[in-house]
Amino acid sequence: MSRVNDVGGQTGFGALRIEAGEPPFHADWEARVYALNMALVRGGVYTLDEFRDAVERMAPAEYLAASYYERWLHAIETLVAERKVLGDA
Repeated sequence: MSRVNDVGGQTGFGALRIEAGEPPFHADWEARVYALNMALVRGGVYTLDEFRDAVERMAPAEYLAASYYERWLHAIETLVAERKVLGDA
């Protein structure tokens, strides 16, 4: 079953944009989300495969409306909740 992010071989999504000179992060919160994800992976909370799956499990409308790092944050929140990393909060 294809998910909304599975666009391999499909057309109509426009050309790949590579913007020279763009910073890796457009806002401080994006860098924090990146660092948090790396810490959780290195800490063994989840794997990169599990992280990717959590991104891909987003509802199609949410996925399409979210930015790259908003998808990352959604996946982190999903996995932390599923693993009860923060307890029963």
